Amino acid sequence: MMEIKLFNTLSGKKEVFRPLRRGEVRMYVCGPTPYDYSHVGHARTYTAFDVIHRWLEKRGFKVKWVMNITDVDDKIIKKAQEEGVTTTELVTRFSQEFFRDMYILDIHPDIYCFATGHISEMLEVIKKLVEKDYAYVIKDGVYFDVDKFKDYGKLSKQKREELVKHRIEPNPNKRNPGDFALWKFKKPREPNWPSPWGNGRPGWHIECSVMSSKYLGEQFDIHGGGSDLIFPHHENEIAQSEAASGKKPWVKYWLHTGFLNIKGEKMSKSLGNIIPIREALKKWGPEVLRLFFVSKHYRSPIDFREEHLEQTRESLERIYNLLDLLKLLRKSKGVLSEAEIELKEKVKNAKKEFVQAMDDDFNTPKALASVFNLVKEINRFIKNKNEINEALYREIDSFFKDFSSVFGVLQKEREIKEEIVRELIELVIVVRDELRRQKLFALSDEIRKKLKELGVVVEDTKQGTRWRFQH
Repeated sequence: MMEIKLFNTLSGKKEVFRPLRRGEVRMYVCGPTPYDYSHVGHARTYTAFDVIHRWLEKRGFKVKWVMNITDVDDKIIKKAQEEGVTTTELVTRFSQEFFRDMYILDIHPDIYCFATGHISEMLEVIKKLVEKDYAYVIKDGVYFDVDKFKDYGKLSKQKREELVKHRIEPNPNKRNPGDFALWKFKKPREPNWPSPWGNGRPGWHIECSVMSSKYLGEQFDIHGGGSDLIFPHHENEIAQSEAASGKKPWVKYWLHTGFLNIKGEKMSKSLGNIIPIREALKKWGPEVLRLFFVSKHYRSPIDFREEHLEQTRESLERIYNLLDLLKLLRKSKGVLSEAEIELKEKVKNAKKEFVQAMDDDFNTPKALASVFNLVKEINRFIKNKNEINEALYREIDSFFKDFSSVFGVLQKEREIKEEIVRELIELVIVVRDELRRQKLFALSDEIRKKLKELGVVVEDTKQGTRWRFQH
């Protein structure tokens, strides 16, 4: 087996994947802030990491995947006040909608953790940072001093003076413009918790540092999220985590997904083009969405267009139809024919190409190419065949089961009553033969035409009427 290689945002290059503990992978992915319905951009990112999760398990690793839920945040507070509900009521409603979306998409992290359930652990880390002089207290909260952390900027590859230009939290009391809040002191009508420095609530960045380290250890293997989180969120996570523990690297591999656009434009409320996952699921279903998301490499941008989703639906249906047809054709046993031996070799090559693609930074588009190329080869093979050897069928079925388990598609049960289908075709053939004997050729030709549209080719020979499946 090849070694798995992945692109590490921290180093800016592909690296051979070697987890900190042999045979184990500990992975953390930044989750949603449930103040509204989750959108297709979230679905793209979480599908990407779900496929990564599945592939690592396929390769024999024991994977522990943790995802956070940010349930205290400025946006949550603002939305709750607008709706006249508590933040708990708002978070409960939209987090349940999010869990429903993930369940339907067949995405299942091992642990979901809520920020407000880990306040005490956050206070312990903040206290440690204050004691180490990485953090300081001013009138509106506790802040991390980025100048004290010499590696600040190593993830986003920007100089400190450039990073602080992008800060949108002007505060004349901060030591540096780039310093970020660890603890925000209480404001009217906001949820708050007691702390050694005064009642308040945690900053955004501290929650991920604390929860990931609690469930995965002070150093772990993979931290992921969307590219928009590289700075400031992930940059700040590294600073506070490594400053608190004194251990480097806090995370060995950083993985980030590309942006999802809607018809070439950035998804935003101002453009009114945000598509909730729940609406996309109603229209396209989970498998079409999953297959569409993996049609692009996880690090590449992807353009969400209806015509692209329709093409994906048609591609998925072609695979389903082929597998249905193969179930009907699996009849013959014994020695493989020359053509079957050749197809078996192509199946073997497709499996090899699939593994190589997935081991190369989870290259799903290239893995998909091996699937669709094999579909073409199988269709070419069965064009003039009425049966397929059972041993060859099992080889093909094994390939598509691997594809299904990794990509999370082809899960729908589509029962094929083989004997009933064959008997019905035979019955139609008998009726057509009788029509021909009665010289009702127009009607018999119409039956042959309809059968061909259904994938059944009828041939009139000197030995009698013959038929075969054609995809």
